[in-house]
Amino acid sequence: MELITSGNLRASAVSIPPIVTVSSCFYRPPQHRFFFTYWTYPFPNIPNSSHIVLARKRNPEAEPVLKPTIVEEVSSDDEEDEAVFDDFEDEAVVGDGDDYFEDDCVADNAEVYAGDGVGGGGISLAGTWWDKEALRIAEGVSLSFNGDLKIYAFKTLLNCTIQVRIEKLSNKSGSPSMEDIEAFSATYRARLAEAELSKSMPENLSIASQVSSPGVERVVQIPDELDRFKDRPMYVKYVNEVAGTGPLSESDGVFRLVSFDMESKCCTWGLADVKINREKAGKGRPLNKKQREWRLNTPFDSLCLVRLYSDI
Repeated sequence: MELITSGNLRASAVSIPPIVTVSSCFYRPPQHRFFFTYWTYPFPNIPNSSHIVLARKRNPEAEPVLKPTIVEEVSSDDEEDEAVFDDFEDEAVVGDGDDYFEDDCVADNAEVYAGDGVGGGGISLAGTWWDKEALRIAEGVSLSFNGDLKIYAFKTLLNCTIQVRIEKLSNKSGSPSMEDIEAFSATYRARLAEAELSKSMPENLSIASQVSSPGVERVVQIPDELDRFKDRPMYVKYVNEVAGTGPLSESDGVFRLVSFDMESKCCTWGLADVKINREKAGKGRPLNKKQREWRLNTPFDSLCLVRLYSDI
C-alpha cells in the first residue's frame, strides 16, 4: 500500500524544500494543508491532488513462464511427457524473462534489484548533506515500535525527496496495517520537524510523504530471508553455465524452496504448485510426477533476483 502526503512546514521564497517519502504510514493532519493519495501494491504513481483508490488485475498474458532450459531438464522421451511440455517449447520464452515480470512497485522500465532502495529494498543515498541524518531519524522511529516495524527500503534523491518503505515483522507477509502506517508517518514527521529546529535538517522544509509497504511481490534478501519465506512460492531469476560452451545464460521460473545450506552457500528449488506451472501440464491437470520431482541447485551468487510470487 502507498500513501502520498504533501504539505509545507514552513514557506520560503528562496530554498527548494526536500521531499520525504516514507513507505508504510500516515501522519496526523496538522493545521497545514496536506493532500493524500492511497493505493495498494502494485499500482502506478497517482498525482498528489487525486483521491483515488485503484486496483489492477494481473494480466494473464504477462504471467511468468519457465525457460526452455528448465523444461528440457524435466521432459523425457515418452509421449506423455512430450504432451505435458509442448506448451513450454512452443511459446516464445527464450527472450528476456523481464517481459513477463514487470514490477509495478517502481517507475516504468526501471529494473528492480536487491538494494536499490525502493522495490528491491536496502539503502540508497544520493549524497546530500542531510540524507544520513534523515536515515538516522527513520531508524530511530523504527526502534520506537519495539522492533515490530522495520525499514525495508530507504532512498534519497537529489531533488530533495526521501522515500521510505517499512514492513511489519509480526505479519507473515510483512505488510503493515493502516494504523501502523499512520503511527510511523506521524512520528517520523514530528522528529523531522525537531531536526529542522536543531539545524540538522534543512530549514523551511516542505515535505511530501510517500508511504508504502514492500508489496505482495517483495524482493527476498538472499540468504537472510530464505528461511522467513521458505513456504511461499517465489519468482527466481538466475544465471547458469551452458553445458559445453562455457558462457552464462539467464533463466527464470516460479519455484518453491526445497532447502538451503549456509555453509555451501547453495539452495535447492522445485517447481511451485501454482497456476502458471500447472497450465503447462494441460488445463485442469495437476503437476505430474516428473514436475514434482524436478530440482534445481543454485549457488547464492547465481541468483539475480528472488521475490515472492502472488498466484492471482
